[in-house]
Amino acid sequence: MQTLCHLSQLIARQAKKYGERAALSYRDYDKGQWIDISWNTFARQVHKASIALLRMGAKVQENIAVFSQNKPESHFVDFGAYGIRVVTIPFYATSSAAQVAYMMNDAAIRFLFVGEQSQYDTAFSVVSVCKSLERIIIFDPSVRRHPNDHFSIYLSEFLAMGEGDGLQELEEEFKRRQQDANFDDLCNILYTSGTTGQSKGVMLTYEQYHEALKANDAVLPLSDDDVFLNFLPYTHIFERGWCYLGLSEGARQCINLRPTDVQRSLQEVHPTCMSSVPRFWEKVYQAVLDKMEHGSFMERKLIREALEVGSRYWTKYKSQRKPAPLYLQLQYQMYDKTIIRILRKTLGLERANFFPTAGAAVSPEVERFVHAAGLNMVCGYGLTESLATVSCDSMTQPVTLGSVGRIVPGLEIKIGANDEILLRGKTITKGYYKKDSATKEAIDAEGWFHTGDAGYMKNGELFLRERIKDLFKTSNGKYIAPQMIESKLVLDKYFDQVVIVADDRKFVSALIVPSYHLLEKFAADRGLNVTDRRALCSHPTVMAFFTERIDTLQQELAHYEKIKRFVLLPEPFTMENEELTNTLKVRRRVVYDHYADTIERLYAEAEADMPQAHT
Repeated sequence: MQTLCHLSQLIARQAKKYGERAALSYRDYDKGQWIDISWNTFARQVHKASIALLRMGAKVQENIAVFSQNKPESHFVDFGAYGIRVVTIPFYATSSAAQVAYMMNDAAIRFLFVGEQSQYDTAFSVVSVCKSLERIIIFDPSVRRHPNDHFSIYLSEFLAMGEGDGLQELEEEFKRRQQDANFDDLCNILYTSGTTGQSKGVMLTYEQYHEALKANDAVLPLSDDDVFLNFLPYTHIFERGWCYLGLSEGARQCINLRPTDVQRSLQEVHPTCMSSVPRFWEKVYQAVLDKMEHGSFMERKLIREALEVGSRYWTKYKSQRKPAPLYLQLQYQMYDKTIIRILRKTLGLERANFFPTAGAAVSPEVERFVHAAGLNMVCGYGLTESLATVSCDSMTQPVTLGSVGRIVPGLEIKIGANDEILLRGKTITKGYYKKDSATKEAIDAEGWFHTGDAGYMKNGELFLRERIKDLFKTSNGKYIAPQMIESKLVLDKYFDQVVIVADDRKFVSALIVPSYHLLEKFAADRGLNVTDRRALCSHPTVMAFFTERIDTLQQELAHYEKIKRFVLLPEPFTMENEELTNTLKVRRRVVYDHYADTIERLYAEAEADMPQAHT
């Protein structure tokens, strides 16, 4: 049963309901085990954080920032701030010094909470240009402070400020602020990572959270028996909203500290739910295909048959909410109790309830595979500006492969010019922090938020086309959707990253980052004489191998959408080079700028070598 209330009161209310039951769990890397934090302890830490913030002089609706990876301490600070009407701003743990300085100054941050050594070092490096900053509070006690740092304290020192004697006035102020808390208050400012231009601070109110939690509870079957694995960063509105939904249901939150540990965490925690982006499931899909490729003849045969039966069962019947023929039910049940069950257990997902997936388009192959494996992937669509969920697959109505589900209660949708998706409702942001012109550009006079995504409705389901700004027009007047082409290629295990080039060009080309470990094995197996990655990526045998794989992967594309030329890159796209956002989306313009010479050379060579590619 969901506890629906103002977020400032949520943890205290749940503590009264659940007491010593585990609310949060995290891995202690020193002890090598998961540690539980009860609802009572959670509530006590939150209250101490509220009083400590008051003691430091935090004002009503003042902004504070949390610069950390996923940690229990992030929740203590966030909910402690909500308890006294203070606004929290999460920074991605991988944010650069320039990004941190921009957000700190834009939001006039006085109090900054940091996670581990890397965040502390980044924050301290910009202290001189962040004039509002008064104090850094460090979560990890092992962080080594700079010799000239005289204003940082550790979280234990901070929380100690919220307990003991002589706090009566602060407790009275706490009660006053609790009474004054309202749904119009600003709760968070989330800075978009931005694939183009400077990031914007999306303002999120308590009303938006309240309406979003209510809407999601109405369509998703959650209970306090569920166990969530928090995989995506809390800075991402998808994980933040999803986590708060779980807390409101009383579900235990298992906090994955390091993204690279997710497979290990799955096998240790055995979650019932986990929000993720399609790339996670693409990696799982590739791993299963790889296992099939290297298994015995009988293993390959059994896995293939099991997944084929599972796919047929879900696609034709279960997804359409129709009963399957008896023979297919019996076939599926047999595989579900044997091969498919072993597959789920290997992943740590034998207790699966459902798995919300959003952030990009899910390829039909991957969606079909996940459901064939008996895992209930719930595809959806949302934005930071809509406080995550706009639409998601229904548990009771038909689900069409490739859709992003049905609009959640309380939202209006309209398809505008250029098939743009327009939204209106209580979960939509009021605008961007201190950016009136950007707000007016995004939200029209009638209150419709212009998403920038193209899509269409069919039989009550929403389908996405492409980011409107990402559509390319070739010099021959043909429109190209780069993400659609890229998503086809990265399903292949030899492709790690792909960026399509086509705008104002005569044909489509691609910058490709191969999966180096697989490519190096390929070269070793064939005895190729290469000295480094650069030589490997340009070797004729490797180029021929990738040409063949590309031709196979793009068979269904129109001729003008097909990649005619490509370059294999010896170095990956990275956040450090600002080629990727903090959510690992490609900043196309940065990539094009960094590889301008390579791109021009590719087209110049094509001009000379294959004029037939111009058509």
